Amino acid sequence: MSTSVEGVDPQRAGIVRDSLGVGIATGLYGVSFGALSVAAGLSVAQTCVLSLLMFTSASQFALVGVLAGGGSPASGAAAAVLLGTRNTLYGLRLAPLLAWRGVRRLGAAHLLIDESSAMSVTRDTTERARTGFLVTGASIFVLWNLFTLVGAVAGEAIGDPRTYGLDAAAGGAFLALLWPRLSEPRNRLVAVLAVAVALGVVPFVPAGVPVLAAGGVALLVGALARGPR
Repeated sequence: MSTSVEGVDPQRAGIVRDSLGVGIATGLYGVSFGALSVAAGLSVAQTCVLSLLMFTSASQFALVGVLAGGGSPASGAAAAVLLGTRNTLYGLRLAPLLAWRGVRRLGAAHLLIDESSAMSVTRDTTERARTGFLVTGASIFVLWNLFTLVGAVAGEAIGDPRTYGLDAAAGGAFLALLWPRLSEPRNRLVAVLAVAVALGVVPFVPAGVPVLAAGGVALLVGALARGPR
């Protein structure tokens, strides 16, 4: 017969276990970003600061992908911001659920990523939502930054990344992040249209701009899908 201490939520242990599993699996992937960022031309210090301050993998890979392709830092930053706008939508959904105010809300905003949102949004109480959010977000933040450093140092040690084909790896990593989202027909259609637009503008615009054009397609489709209010 199982017993529980009065006032202790027996489900929180399961939430912590699942959240740590997600945190470890995601955080370890930071080694790839570290290596690819150095391959794209950033220093170890720049790579680590990027993970500390930006801390959203899709935007980080977008930035280094543009730089690896010869695009300007401004184009890379614009692509990163475009992808990061989805976090604003997460915030609108989670703010009333987590119910934090002031400094706590500001700190939580930095941990607002895909994984921490997914591990908290389905909880049926505020405390369980907070547990899933904090354990997932904090574990990913610590491990992502640690393994970003490991990957960056290792990437710098191997020398010229073109010798190993790593100059093309940033694009491959970014596609790997997008692949799981192509399970729905609408998302596949958006992907095809975005690729067509990006390839169409390549001969006419600087490197990095095709990524922005592809992102614009996704925003346009999303706006049309919502329709007039």
